[in-house]
Amino acid sequence: MAASRAKTRGPVWRITVGLIKLGLYVTLLAFVALAVAVGIAMSSLPDYETLQSSPNGQTVRVRAADGSVIFAMGPSYGQWLRHDEIPEIMRDAMISVEDRRFESHFGVDPIGIARSVRVRIERGSWVQGGSTITQQLARNLFLTNTRTFGRKIREMILALAMERTFTKEQILELYLNRVYFGGGAYGIDAASRRFFGHSARDLDLSESAVIAGLVKAPSRYSPTADAQAAIGRAGVVLDLMVETGQITQSEAAAAAPDDVSLAPQPRRNSVRYFTDWVLNQLDLLVNETRAPIDVWTTLDLEMQAQAVNSVRAHTPEGAQGALVALDRDGAVRAMVGGTDYVTSNYNRAVTAVRQPGSSWKLFVYLAALENGYTPEDRVVDEPIDWNGWQPRNSSGRFSGEMDVRSAFAYSVNTVAAQLGAEVGLHTVANMAQRFGITTPVNTHPSMVLGTSEVRVIEMARAFASVAARGVAVDPYGIVRVTMEDPETREEIDLHVTEIDQSRVLVAPYVAAEMTDLLQTAVATGTGRAAQIGRPVAGKTGTTSSNRDGWFVGFSSGLTTAVWMGRDDARRVGGLQGGRAPARAFADFMRYAVSSRPVEEFATDVTLPEWQLEDQDDAYFGDPFQDEIFVDENGMPIGTPGGPIPDRYGDGSQPGNMDEDWLDEVLRRSEGDRRAEQEPAQPFPNEERDDPPPAIRDQEEVPTQ
Repeated sequence: MAASRAKTRGPVWRITVGLIKLGLYVTLLAFVALAVAVGIAMSSLPDYETLQSSPNGQTVRVRAADGSVIFAMGPSYGQWLRHDEIPEIMRDAMISVEDRRFESHFGVDPIGIARSVRVRIERGSWVQGGSTITQQLARNLFLTNTRTFGRKIREMILALAMERTFTKEQILELYLNRVYFGGGAYGIDAASRRFFGHSARDLDLSESAVIAGLVKAPSRYSPTADAQAAIGRAGVVLDLMVETGQITQSEAAAAAPDDVSLAPQPRRNSVRYFTDWVLNQLDLLVNETRAPIDVWTTLDLEMQAQAVNSVRAHTPEGAQGALVALDRDGAVRAMVGGTDYVTSNYNRAVTAVRQPGSSWKLFVYLAALENGYTPEDRVVDEPIDWNGWQPRNSSGRFSGEMDVRSAFAYSVNTVAAQLGAEVGLHTVANMAQRFGITTPVNTHPSMVLGTSEVRVIEMARAFASVAARGVAVDPYGIVRVTMEDPETREEIDLHVTEIDQSRVLVAPYVAAEMTDLLQTAVATGTGRAAQIGRPVAGKTGTTSSNRDGWFVGFSSGLTTAVWMGRDDARRVGGLQGGRAPARAFADFMRYAVSSRPVEEFATDVTLPEWQLEDQDDAYFGDPFQDEIFVDENGMPIGTPGGPIPDRYGDGSQPGNMDEDWLDEVLRRSEGDRRAEQEPAQPFPNEERDDPPPAIRDQEEVPTQ
């Protein structure tokens, strides 16, 4: 009977045994092939130190004066944390949500794969992934995210190779320092700083649950994109940690992901004019191009916010506005390059060149004060004819004799023209370049009323140098540039800005007299709208047909320049320096200096001996024999006794000095009183305020 059963089952048995043997052979071959593939992969893996090194792509973080990050460029990798530096609660959270059998599997988790396949069959799509932490790391380091069978096989082979090359601690350390958490943050330290504002070394349970929940879908669960989604996902992580025994139910209940304090997000729109400006300077300061660096800047975020609000509130419709605020050492505390960076990233504060109108008179009066005038000296507002150019005042009238202080306060154009003629156009141009104007300065007579184009930041620089009692102030935005030492993990300096306060532009008494004039212009003159309840010195400016409006001034150690106008230089109705720009200045400065002590201006003047001599006994000698002009770099132009500069911009250079030309110089310096009293030609750029009746309507009337 036994023989009969064997005979009956013989063919089936043989087929079954054959299939089993074939399966064993195939399995053995597959195992051998897998072993060979894993061996090859192991031999090709980089060493652990190489995998720890920073990835390609430098991260640059720009920080405000308070240290907060206001702009980040490039991917953020944070600090590399060793396994023992990563909080245990963070490691447990990640393992619970991403790979609960991480400690026991060999790189690939068959149970996880089976679960993933079962869910795929039940739901008809891939809902759960079966990848382990090791597989995810292999994919992040060596592969792409394409969903193909071939990529999955390579991922498994690499995971098996990594498990046999590195320890579990090393794999988890690599994973937590390299995985993407969204918001440009790679690694838990970058994510912690990005979302919570502190190092990952200080993560608590709630914060760890939020970060661990991001890996599945960084964009969907980002706390900065959808806080509620992030909180909900963190709750799932806490439940999984309870399920895997990493925390107790009471610990999970005590956690409060919804109470997690998120770091404030960078104010990208309002600060981008400033960050663009400082980042353009970075290549000149440091050579580091690979390691992440931090750029520590001078920007005061509260001042910046107020500057943006002030410019937007007062800029006329259809126009643009710009503002630069400098501290007493040149630190840029606020910069607004336009009303909205998103719609226009053109930086009008540092790039655009515009006519300054009567704010340019700063240089005319500085030149006059340096050449012997004082605020009390008497001048005459009367018609003048300068080689056919006849500047006029906005009222069309002339007020006669007045002092220099009143002429400046009410921006009397004829007096500015007389002073420019007397000291010489090249002297005024030289003064402007001395105080930091780098744009070309024309020497046409109308230049004295502000027809040479300037930049907003350079006008702020010039006025700040007057506030500094004649010492040069150089604007700067970068305090230092740092990076982390890869060996010691300590912060090292790549660059530290040094402030040079040694260059004296004018004598202190000249700066004090100029401050006196500027203070009067705000107290009683055209800049009254800039008053803020404490001493302010400044000057308005308006150009032809109200194309540009300016106010530049200083108080309590802070200098601010405001410009408004259209990019196409078309007329802006009602735009005058004493109105919208002065009001924006006042709005900003009231807030910006509110926490600073009130400072009275140092306007007491000790005149040099040559100005105290009896004029009849003073020896003046040749008026131009010993005069040397310098360019913006301080280099001499011409030599004493050499060719005389074209002081009047009329092309009538006489060569070397002779008696006839000297007579003409003296005649012009005394003023030409013989000009006919005929109505002045129409003249643009009128700012109408209400000065005293004697000099009413004498406000900004620059050139034609």
